[in-house]
Amino acid sequence: MKFFVDNIYNLVLLVLVIGSGAALLIPTLMRRGDKVTTLQATQLINQGKTLLLDVRDPAEFAAGHMRDARNIPLKELSKRIAELDKFKARTVIVVCSSGMQSSRATGVLRTAGFSSVVSLSGGLNAWQAQGLPVAR
Repeated sequence: MKFFVDNIYNLVLLVLVIGSGAALLIPTLMRRGDKVTTLQATQLINQGKTLLLDVRDPAEFAAGHMRDARNIPLKELSKRIAELDKFKARTVIVVCSSGMQSSRATGVLRTAGFSSVVSLSGGLNAWQAQGLPVAR
């Protein structure tokens, strides 16, 4: 007991250090799949054999989307997954507005057997912020 009383300051400091380290690691550990930057996405697209999957609502898709992207809203993805079966050998880049919905969609696709699935970090907003082309 005397040890704890004499070293209470050091123990509190140790708990604080461990707690702050855990707080930094939790977001990294909870990541839902791999993400790619706009530069990495552009490189994958230019290599070919890439499917762009936009999981936004049809109205948002019609307002602007990446060229050659397919639109299957996230709400319908699990029901319409069979439409994408022929693309299982390709890298799938999932796109939404900000990158949040696409992260969930990557989990659905991985569960369905897609091995190479990534989410566009920052979504279409990041794509447009970089001045990259958008089809209407």
